[in-house]
Amino acid sequence: MKFDYDVVIIGGGVTGCAIARELARYRLRAALLERCEDVCSGTSKANSAIVHAGFDAMPGSMKARMNVLGSRRMPALSEELDIPFRQNGALVLCFSPEDRPRLEALRARGVENGVEGLRILERDALVAMEPIVSDDAVAALYAPTSGIVCPFELTLALAENAAANGVDFHFNRRVSAIAPIEGGYRVEAAGHSFTCACVVNAAGVYADAVHRMVSHTPMRITPRRGEYMLLDKDAGGHVSATIFQLPGKYGKGVLVTPTVHGNLLIGPTATDIADKDGTDTTAEALADVATRSAMSVKNLPYNKVITAFSGLRAREDGDDFILGEAPDAPGFFNAAGIESPGLSSAPAIGEYLAERVAGYLNAEINPSFNPRRSGIPHIASLPLAERRARIAENPLYGRIVCRCEQISEGEIVDAIRRPLGAVSMDGVKRRVRAGMGRCQAGFCTPRVMEILARERGIFIEAVCKNVEGSELILGPMEVEG
Repeated sequence: MKFDYDVVIIGGGVTGCAIARELARYRLRAALLERCEDVCSGTSKANSAIVHAGFDAMPGSMKARMNVLGSRRMPALSEELDIPFRQNGALVLCFSPEDRPRLEALRARGVENGVEGLRILERDALVAMEPIVSDDAVAALYAPTSGIVCPFELTLALAENAAANGVDFHFNRRVSAIAPIEGGYRVEAAGHSFTCACVVNAAGVYADAVHRMVSHTPMRITPRRGEYMLLDKDAGGHVSATIFQLPGKYGKGVLVTPTVHGNLLIGPTATDIADKDGTDTTAEALADVATRSAMSVKNLPYNKVITAFSGLRAREDGDDFILGEAPDAPGFFNAAGIESPGLSSAPAIGEYLAERVAGYLNAEINPSFNPRRSGIPHIASLPLAERRARIAENPLYGRIVCRCEQISEGEIVDAIRRPLGAVSMDGVKRRVRAGMGRCQAGFCTPRVMEILARERGIFIEAVCKNVEGSELILGPMEVEG
């Protein structure tokens, strides 16, 4: 039977896009289906942006293996894909002498997992590294290989590179059914049908529902909501390393970390919920973030908070990543339960599953695969001479639209016109940060809408925040009298 594709990937988060890029290394016809209008629209857009070193996961688990391998790959990957990445290190704080055995056990676990450079810092060394650390911290585990990355740019770069190497992306395609057919599967998505020899399930919090369409093997994913506060760039230098507390029942606890773009991020909470789209925030949870972060770091400037947000982690009952072929569904591969450290693990997960899918299909290596991708230049950060040259070549780079982040019209046009370009306000925001600054799009929204409408050839009333139905303009206002 002739299929539309050799393999169909379900889910356009960082895991699905990493798998897509790795599959492009083989001579395969591959497609990715995403239920939203863009990649990076679910869990991948709202997380801690940490590349974990790998000391927390249980030795022998898929989490431990993928985390360490993924973390090791990140420096080279960031260079290939032209994305920001900084190995700023991480500190896990211990607040009492009685907890020293737990800190030592965490170090021993990391060593067993293969994490390099782990060591215990006593109080004096800790304060020398982070002077603003809590007076109650008596020691810390230091992980120099931990880093920070932009989750939007990583996901988008993986997707763009996959598309440039031949992977097809289909947006607004929510999968409603998967049926076995001779030699493969038929995937139904938003009124469209796709036939393929293999399916890869990277559907995030919906991975259990997708899995149950073809398999009777038990799988249950519980969305775990984490709420964050993002502080202005004025607060970005408050700490240099990522500051954790000793892990508890619900993970690594509230962290304090710089971001690659100069902000300060604190959070998350950890609340299990039933709603797989429940990304609301609450005053109670954000107050908890403030209280718990103050345990780690002194004098946090909460008056510098510019926004709050939440994300959902795909918590699987077995507390590990589920990677591989379902035992009762040949050719159906899961990448499920990808919670923290999923972002760190994505490069390794992509390679791991691509190898297995390629093996199943006896696929050959693609000799024309190009691993490199060029990002959108941030004009304001370029040397003056280069900035002037670009503006001379294209005057749109000299028109600043987003004042807070110093984003030009040229960068916004690039975000829309490039492969898998932005089709929504959120899409522009994730690609070039227009609207992510201090005023949170209070100034630049009308101008970005005009540019989107012009570049896409649509009426401004059709410009959406994200998916269809999120239009920002509803129509003319009628005034009585």
